[in-house]
Amino acid sequence: MLTLQEISQATGGYVVQWAQLYPVQHLLTDSRKLVNAATSVFFAIRGDFHDGHDYVASLYEQGVRQFVVEDLGAFAEVPDHKEANILLVTSGVKALQDVAAFHRSQYHLPVVGITGSNGKTIVKEWLSQLLSPTERVVKSPRSYNSQIGVPLSVWQINETHTIGVFEAGISEPGEMEKLARVIQPTIGIFTNLGSAHSGGFDSDQQKLEEKLLLFQDVSQLIYCADQELVRHTIQHQHLPGFTWSLKGNAADVQVKIKSTSTHKTKIAYTYQDQEHTLTLPFTDDASLENALHCLTLLLYLGLQPEKLSTPFERLAPVAMRLERKEAINGCYVIDDTYNNDLAGLRIALDVLAQQARRGRKTLILSDLLEAGLDEKTLYQQVAYDVKAHGVDRVIGIGDLISRNQHLFPAGSEFYFGTDSFLGQLRPETFRQETILVKGARVFQFEKVVAALQQQVHGTVLEVNLDALVHNLNFYRSKVSAQTKIMVMVKAFAYGAGSYEIANLLQFHRVDYLAVAYTDEGVALREHGITLPIMVMNPSADSFLKMQQFNLEPEIYSPDLLHRFLDYFPENSPKTPRIHLKLDTGMHRLGFDPTELADALEVLVQVPHVQVESVFSHLAGADEALYNDFSRQQIAAFTQMAQQVESDLGYKVTKHILNSAGIVRFGQVAAFDMVRLGIGLYGIESSGTEQEGLQTVGQLKTTISQVKRVTKGDTVGYSRKGIADTDKVTATIAIGYADGYDRRFGNGVGEVQVNGQRVPIIGNICMDMCMIDVTGVDVQAGEEVIVFGKELPLTELSIRIGTIPYELLTNVSTRVKRVFYNE
Repeated sequence: MLTLQEISQATGGYVVQWAQLYPVQHLLTDSRKLVNAATSVFFAIRGDFHDGHDYVASLYEQGVRQFVVEDLGAFAEVPDHKEANILLVTSGVKALQDVAAFHRSQYHLPVVGITGSNGKTIVKEWLSQLLSPTERVVKSPRSYNSQIGVPLSVWQINETHTIGVFEAGISEPGEMEKLARVIQPTIGIFTNLGSAHSGGFDSDQQKLEEKLLLFQDVSQLIYCADQELVRHTIQHQHLPGFTWSLKGNAADVQVKIKSTSTHKTKIAYTYQDQEHTLTLPFTDDASLENALHCLTLLLYLGLQPEKLSTPFERLAPVAMRLERKEAINGCYVIDDTYNNDLAGLRIALDVLAQQARRGRKTLILSDLLEAGLDEKTLYQQVAYDVKAHGVDRVIGIGDLISRNQHLFPAGSEFYFGTDSFLGQLRPETFRQETILVKGARVFQFEKVVAALQQQVHGTVLEVNLDALVHNLNFYRSKVSAQTKIMVMVKAFAYGAGSYEIANLLQFHRVDYLAVAYTDEGVALREHGITLPIMVMNPSADSFLKMQQFNLEPEIYSPDLLHRFLDYFPENSPKTPRIHLKLDTGMHRLGFDPTELADALEVLVQVPHVQVESVFSHLAGADEALYNDFSRQQIAAFTQMAQQVESDLGYKVTKHILNSAGIVRFGQVAAFDMVRLGIGLYGIESSGTEQEGLQTVGQLKTTISQVKRVTKGDTVGYSRKGIADTDKVTATIAIGYADGYDRRFGNGVGEVQVNGQRVPIIGNICMDMCMIDVTGVDVQAGEEVIVFGKELPLTELSIRIGTIPYELLTNVSTRVKRVFYNE
């Protein structure tokens, strides 16, 4: 940790006030991301849309005592700031970079710097995946590659790390030299030269030369020798190059595509006169290019080619940073109103194409303002990409795209401005479709999203898909690469929203989904989910639906087995697949040993029925107290599963571990597959590794009204909320019909407003409840956190004597779900 005195030395800033020596652990640039006030230093940065100085007063009130500012006027709003350490600088951004550069200089580890027009984040994430088994990797979080994001990324380096991987992005001349000073890379990767952020440069040559400033002191620069301008410029600058080529150009690694299938590409590559093969789990050109950058770096680092096959085959897609929202008339909106360069459009179109939902796909697109191409070439390329991604219609907004409307599909519409489009919007023209909304900020496309969103009240469950992917990968790391993953999406995906979660899991290549009832599986199939689906509570009257929608039943009793066989006689057109549930001690559902022997006698006589898997359920995996009992269950299951395979004469998939079981017994009892449930959603139910998971869901609502209540008055039904003093209360838009448990009433529950916890006062009503906000500055319309990272479900469930599962699954379907990536 640094001190503000050391920060002063690193930045050359002027210490205006020195109150007390505080350690610095967190560099804070966004007041909304305050973690630990006591160890934070806030850099007040002026941006295009926000001025950090406006938040100095509120941060001081929240306990922050160290500030780096450009203007002392910020403290005029803090009349009593005698406890503050204040450093005055000419530029908050430069000061942040100075601190990070000083921090970086204290560590002598290999650092990979990545830049280029596209692919930086994916290459960074994949390198992290590939290096993590043998290295302690520190990397840029998400796509933190800006003048602010890079120093925040580099600040993460500590003595435990063995290699760093950081990306750097620029939009105008003069920026890369600053980032190079912060990252101080020892190895470089240049991904490619494209049109992204071309608007700030006079030519591709100028943009390339600016980007190459990142690599002036590297020991080696990885790049593709097939990019002629890139190759010539790097050679002209005498930068040390380590290269790959798909086109036979002189390079250290020569690559050829051997074959492609539906989801895989097989390549052969020659390195040091030895030929090797590799199978990559994708077919698109961008992913191939990104993977070859990674491969070339690993070869340069000395990794043995024969050890690379499995890691590359298991490369996981990188989660996208787009919000997905339910919309009017059964539609679904993908909200990408953050930027609109050509590369970003392609990424968003990829996401649109990946949506398995049925119905047409619509793109609402503004003029592209950052492409760096002439108008004709740009919109020809846009039209090509639109067609290639299967977009059915385009709604173009802006002068430029309207001038080029002849390039787009028949039936498309064009408007010169956002207000013009909204003025003529007819909701009935949008029905059962997926709508990508992508536009530059100046077009204010948030108005478009608001007009299309499903109109429900202000209570929202936000689902962080990045966190969900992190949790999935956390559990994957607990078992071998060969172990399959089944994920529970029953009960509306534990309240998070079945379709979106299922679609993400399908994208991230889990092996199975499991639902409680047939209608849940049918709904997933109707939304285009193609993964195998096990139905855990089938009924005989649902067998027809299961056959129609290719769903696989759990068979847990002799009676259900006979009913199933009666429905699927030997001449069935398709081999039915079933999953046998074994009772090893849970005593809920499943065949006991005697029933199993009888069932196997029957199944041997019906070879047209395929037993896909046998499984059981641990009764006490969430508590160490029952470890011995869990081991007894595992032993019993092993014996029963061996009997199944012996009698049937073929191998079946075996699984017994749930989320808690994966943590406790993942290395000894994973068998062929594990079942991931509550852990995916951020609850580590064994209680031993909660820090390894990220919070997935955040339930939010809004304040409807603020009231003053006199001492002695009561609040709410049955007059349970008694004001023992004069109070200020606020009514919030959530009640037990939304799934907010009545047991939270009368001070048992708390919510968070403006970063402060406040108690519930009075009983919980059907659609609303009241909170005591005495002493807290609030007003109608403000956001309220019901649960999330700062109000964890584990804590809240203990308050009312239940479990996190219940709180999650109780969130009503009338509560709007918003899915997003950070």
